[in-house]
Formats: sequence, structure tokens, C-alpha cells
Amino acid sequence: MRLGLNMGYWGAGNDAANLELAKEADRLGYSVAWVAEAYGSDAPTVLAWVAAQTERIDVGSAILQIPARRPTMTAMTAATLDTLSNGRFRLGLGVSGPQVSEGWYGVKFDKPLARTREYVDIVRMALRRERVSYEGKHFLQPIPDGPGKPLKLTVHPVREEIPIYLASIGPKNLELTGEIADGWLAIFFSPEHGKESLELISKGRAKAGKTLEGFDVVPTTPIVVGDDWRKAADTVRPYAALYVGGMGSREQNFYNQLACRMGYEKEAAECQDLYLAKDYAGAAAKVPLGFIDDTTLLGPKERIAEKMQALAAAGVTTLTVSPILQDLEQAKAALRTAVDALDLAGVGS
Repeated sequence: MRLGLNMGYWGAGNDAANLELAKEADRLGYSVAWVAEAYGSDAPTVLAWVAAQTERIDVGSAILQIPARRPTMTAMTAATLDTLSNGRFRLGLGVSGPQVSEGWYGVKFDKPLARTREYVDIVRMALRRERVSYEGKHFLQPIPDGPGKPLKLTVHPVREEIPIYLASIGPKNLELTGEIADGWLAIFFSPEHGKESLELISKGRAKAGKTLEGFDVVPTTPIVVGDDWRKAADTVRPYAALYVGGMGSREQNFYNQLACRMGYEKEAAECQDLYLAKDYAGAAAKVPLGFIDDTTLLGPKERIAEKMQALAAAGVTTLTVSPILQDLEQAKAALRTAVDALDLAGVGS
């Protein structure tokens, strides 16, 4: 199991700190640094900035939002970033959610699985430097009976294949991820409940005539180091409440549905009710301690090492840590502790 760093969203006042964290992760031998986007900063600009100021660590999008770009634009971006970083780019993709897709990008959140399949088909075609000609239900190019003609990407990526990851939560999307992607970007991954997700991914791999061998399982896991793991859990509560309670509408919150599938249906509903009523502190208090502990790295090094052993046994291959809601020195210390814990766990690669 390798280590990664999730730097989250840019532009929230923590930009300089995030760059320092990326440099520290690079120095410590982390495998990859991921950058997110929603409806603020875009990931490619930040990834180029980070890549220019690091040496060995890969840089990855977690995620580039599918409704934000045509697939050929995504291929152009991926090829450019791979060239600028000298072969260190990983392409993470996701459909986002209905509120962002329709409210921010003006793209109907419709048939997300079929759209993702076609999107990845075109991205791969372009990155292979084939002339792009595609006739799907959601993407059609060139436009028939017009002046356009099939074109070929003029940029040569450093690598023959840029790895493509999908962020997925629901059962059908997990199966699709296994079938068409090189890795899975997971959130709120629990060693106990993750088995069900990986079974779905394995089912998708089998459809493509593949196994989980070589497939990268990459959960983002908050890390808070401290002697009292219960106190450390309080640091994560606002983050968990945002996703379980407020990420999406009452009817379409994929993270809330995930918490329900993990056995926290009553608590997830209470958290959502409070969050949507703008009682953010109350919503955070309702996030179950068990849910937080299942999906995070909390406490002293030894306890974190035990959780790392469980994650590796569950099939995680790249453990992306996120030192959320902590100052720079605390966050750097957390990155160092993760390295020490991985060594103590004996599951590093």
C-alpha cells in the first residue's frame, strides 16, 4: 500500500499551506497528490502549479468534473499536464452531482453511467492519438453534414497510457468503474463495508476480462493525530456533516445514501435534517462516532498503524490521507506520522 495526499479544494485561504503540504509529501516519498474542483478553483491550473514545484510525486485530479468539459478538452488537458509534469499525471473523473451539474454547468444530470462510459471511450481514443470519430447517444463528433472532420491530438503525452480513475459511490457506478477504469477514487471507505464495493468493482473487472490485479483502490481518508482518538474525531465532524448532511439535495445525496448502506440510516437522516435547516453544529454532533472511526485515521501512531493494516487487508492500494481542518504544522506532522505508521504496519510498498 502506498500513500497519497488529498489537498482538497483550492482558493479557501489555504493555498500556500497546501503547496507546502505537497512539497512535504514529495519529500516524504508519497505516491500522489490529488486536487479537487467543484464550482470554485479548477483542478488543472492548480495541478500544473504543484507539478512545477515538486519533483517526484504524481499529481492527480480528484476529480475533473465530466459536465464541465467536452471529452476531447479533457484529453487535451491530460496530455498537457502529463507533458508538463514529465509523466506524473493521473486523470480522475466524476459526474459530480445534480445541483452542480445542472446549476453551475447547465448540463442535465441524465444517464450518468452511459455518459461516463462514452466520455471515457472518447478520452482514451484521443489520448491514443487516433482521429476522433464517435457516434454515441450522448456524444457525437464530428457533427454530421458540417465542415468538421475527425482530428488527432497534436500533443504527445509522456506515457503511452495515462491512468484513468473514476470517483463512484453507487452500486452500478462501482461496477462501471471496475469495467472501464484503472482505479477507483473512494470516499468514506470502511474496511468492514468496503468489501461490498470491491465485489462490485470485481464484477466490472470480470466483464472486461480482468481481475483486481493492477487496479488502484484509492480512498481519501481524513487523518487526525492525537492521544485521544475520540477528541480527534471531533475535528472531522464538520467535514463528515457537510457530505452526509449537505452535499446534494434531500432526494439526491450520494454520501447520505452511502451512510445508510453502512447501517447509519437514522443518524444520516437526522444529520441531513439539521444541516438543511442550517444547524451545522447540530448536524456535526449527529454524525455517529462509529461512522467517523470507520472511515478515518484517528489517534496515536500505533492506532493509525492498526487501521492501515485493516485497510490494506481490505484491498486498498493507495491510501490518500487528508489532514483536514488543521494548521500547517499539524498537517505536516500528520503526514510524517502516516509514513511512520505505514512502516510500523508493515504493509507499505
